[in-house]
Amino acid sequence: MRCHYEVLGVKRDATDDELKKTYRKLALKWHPDKNLDNSDEAEEQFKLIQAAYDVLSDPQERAWYDNHRDALLKGGLSGDYEDDSIDLLQYFTVTCYSGYGDDEEGFYTVYRTLFESIVKEEMEHSKVKDEEEEEFPPFGESQSDYDTIVHVFYGYWQSYCTRKNFAWKEEYDTRQASNRWEKRAMEKENKKSREKARKERNDLVRQLVAFVRKRDRRVQAHRKLVEEQNTEKLKKVKEQRLQQKLKQAKLAEDYKEQSWAAMSELEKELQQMEAQYGQEFGDASESEEEELDVEKASEDIDDATIDDYDDLYCPACDKSFKSEKAMKNHEKSKKHREMVALLRQQLEEEDDLLGLNVEAKEGSENEEEDDDEDEKPKQKCVTSYIKEVNLCCVTCSNEFSTRNKLFDHLKSSGHATAVSANATHSSMSKKDKKKKR
Repeated sequence: MRCHYEVLGVKRDATDDELKKTYRKLALKWHPDKNLDNSDEAEEQFKLIQAAYDVLSDPQERAWYDNHRDALLKGGLSGDYEDDSIDLLQYFTVTCYSGYGDDEEGFYTVYRTLFESIVKEEMEHSKVKDEEEEEFPPFGESQSDYDTIVHVFYGYWQSYCTRKNFAWKEEYDTRQASNRWEKRAMEKENKKSREKARKERNDLVRQLVAFVRKRDRRVQAHRKLVEEQNTEKLKKVKEQRLQQKLKQAKLAEDYKEQSWAAMSELEKELQQMEAQYGQEFGDASESEEEELDVEKASEDIDDATIDDYDDLYCPACDKSFKSEKAMKNHEKSKKHREMVALLRQQLEEEDDLLGLNVEAKEGSENEEEDDDEDEKPKQKCVTSYIKEVNLCCVTCSNEFSTRNKLFDHLKSSGHATAVSANATHSSMSKKDKKKKR
């Protein structure tokens, strides 16, 4: 059987107008009445032209013919069709080639020829006969570039999909259907058969591509190159990480040293500030600092670890100071004034007992009687009284020319402890007297 398109001499995508014009020309040329000398051949050719035009001029007949063209040309739909496709199974073995050169029996020549044959078959079954072959990437040679040839080839053929319609695999002739429902059922079964055959062909070609790619030296060389590059990159990454860790460790160590240095400097500054404020303000606190200093001074006296008092010593409070300013601030404090008053009372009582200061006693009694009329500041009274009192030790009755000498005597002899105890008792007695009044 001849192809209808070949009989009319048109392309497979020819339009209806082109078919009509071609048919008229051929009909006039091969009409039996115009070929009396060769009537038998003309009659046979005219029948083929008439049959081809009858099929191709009908859209439904033409569509069916296009789908079954290969089967009709190679044996028809009666089961006599002979598939002349390339047997790909014989290429699934290493015995089909010899070596990896570009010679006639070499790996690259054998498989390059094979894929070119597959492309040719695909082009024959394509609806558009003059479709460009550049659509199928070439296999290349042994020295072909990987990125431009090898990678592109395998990228296309690993997802290969045949253009064959496998109409010869159909089981039913839809033209023999008695009604449209029967025709649809036939078409459905025929479609399943075609899809099954197409899938088998696609899988077979893709498996062949995987077989070839696994043994392609160009792919192996590229894979080795990529592994070396990845190893080198991994090595560089490890070195960079190591350098980064060392750098971070060094920064942490430097930061730690800087922080310790900063803390040391801060401690020094705080100590300097404390010393400066202590010199400027001295005994600014009248509660905790005074009590701590008093306890420290009493311990020093009890242990007799200090031999001499300096000039900045308060005998009334039994406390020494580091600066004159601190001494002055202490003398202005309320606690100091109370201690001075207690010491004055103690001295008065001792003088009364020894009869050393009768006039001071009378003056003191008169002052207590006229206390409501002539009240004066405590600090002035204490200061004037201390100037008038004779400087003597109430315990041993020894007299001294200055207060410092008296204080040194009290410290060295331990008579100051007795004074403090007596002063406390005297203060309590006087308070009781005032309450009775």
